[in-house]
Amino acid sequence: MAEPVTIPISIFEVTIRYERPLIRLLVERADIIQALFDSFAEFEPNADDLEVLSAGKTTEQGIRLRLASEKITLFFGAAYCKFSKEEPAWPEADSLFSRLERFLSILTKCSGVVLGKRTSVLSLHLQLRTASFKDILRPFIDTGIRKLDSAPLKAMALVARWPDYRITLDGSAQLANGIFVQMEREFDATASYEHMKEHIFADEVAVLKLLGVEVEA
Repeated sequence: MAEPVTIPISIFEVTIRYERPLIRLLVERADIIQALFDSFAEFEPNADDLEVLSAGKTTEQGIRLRLASEKITLFFGAAYCKFSKEEPAWPEADSLFSRLERFLSILTKCSGVVLGKRTSVLSLHLQLRTASFKDILRPFIDTGIRKLDSAPLKAMALVARWPDYRITLDGSAQLANGIFVQMEREFDATASYEHMKEHIFADEVAVLKLLGVEVEA
């Protein structure tokens, strides 16, 4: 029988790298910012939720705008842009991708940037009801590693990577007796949102089944 879990913490991100960096976006961005405020006006974006990131590497610098009422954060810089959504829900997936499309449309129209490959990341913190997170994760740790010491394992994690896909299984740093699950998948620049949605959903279903857990309704 599957272990019942809830998902009190989750975030969905899509990062889109440009085909080539557009360095002028580090200084010429007022038109893009204004267009974002105008296009997302129904969510009442606040000027205080606009942040100019000027520290760190050049690729880390840019503009970050948070749409607080929607728990959405938009970022664009000279090398890539990112769309983030806290507490995503599958019934709202079409609406979520519609807002992503709106963001990308504004960015490309105002800047002329050419979008490249997309990387989606779905991060979940699973709260277990009865089982220990160690019991859930232990079967995924190589027996040879477990035999290195006779003492019980206190923590464990797994990262598995394929050419276009990566999963991380770890104890949650945010929840007591929780499991952190992260699924990262890369898509071509031409991939449709429906194609992305189907793969991301299938990944979540497969990983939860692998862990032997079931999200409570």
